[in-house]
Amino acid sequence: MSIEEKEVEQPIHGLSVREVTKDFHRTKRTKLAENLHFYQRLRQFFKREKETIRAVDNISLEVGIGEIYGILGANGSGKSTLIRCISTLLLPDAGSIHVFGDNVVTESLKVRQVMNRVSVEASFFKRLSSTENLIYAARLYGISAEAAEKKAREILERLGFNAARMDEEMENLSRGMQQKVAIARALLTSPMLLLLDEPTTGLDPKSKRDVQAFIEDIRRERHAVIVLTTHDMAEAERLCDKIAIIDKGRFIAEGTVQELIARVPSLNGAPATLEDVFIALTGKDIGDEEE
Repeated sequence: MSIEEKEVEQPIHGLSVREVTKDFHRTKRTKLAENLHFYQRLRQFFKREKETIRAVDNISLEVGIGEIYGILGANGSGKSTLIRCISTLLLPDAGSIHVFGDNVVTESLKVRQVMNRVSVEASFFKRLSSTENLIYAARLYGISAEAAEKKAREILERLGFNAARMDEEMENLSRGMQQKVAIARALLTSPMLLLLDEPTTGLDPKSKRDVQAFIEDIRRERHAVIVLTTHDMAEAERLCDKIAIIDKGRFIAEGTVQELIARVPSLNGAPATLEDVFIALTGKDIGDEEE
């Protein structure tokens, strides 16, 4: 009896990014001649040429269910632009992005239902309390006020947020406390894809540890897909299953921490660190700005 060969189905990754490119267009930066007459300089200003800035350049990545994927890059390297493309806030100019098999461009509404994003520029209603802000956000997703308040307080407590200050106006809270509220807001909907764009930037050491521990809990409890951009090498080493280094919009290295460190020889007999790898491959410090 013959056995028919069946086509092996490709596994559906939590997140699949294929050869994505994103360009921005801006006025070309040129120095106006100081010795020209005012009207000549004014005419020269309005005749400035346009230039194309490639923020994301042919990037591909895959993140499996229950994995944390880290992206390390200097400011302006393209990591936040990539996150915005994944989150449907920007449309890629080329390539494709799929979340659990769904295309983020053609099936954006479906994709948004299973993802959420945390960024360093999170905004709130400053005159409302953290709890009120979270209830408002949850109501937009159809969660009842009662259920939202209960869940919001539970998440904030797990993030180490002082329960006595949950009813204070947001404008009276520290930067670190506001960032915890931003993280709680993203988790209210129990997303299966969590995009964390520098979530611990500006946090004190204890708050940073609280957030990192909660990220580990989310991965363990929900098997969520998590993408994390960070400047913190120790944070990347602690949390990420795989790390990509981005420079000028391109991935120049990808692998586990051990695989990346193996690419750089030891210094004076001491093993290389992730920071050594970053500097060796990019020629810059993680805190530098891209030109």
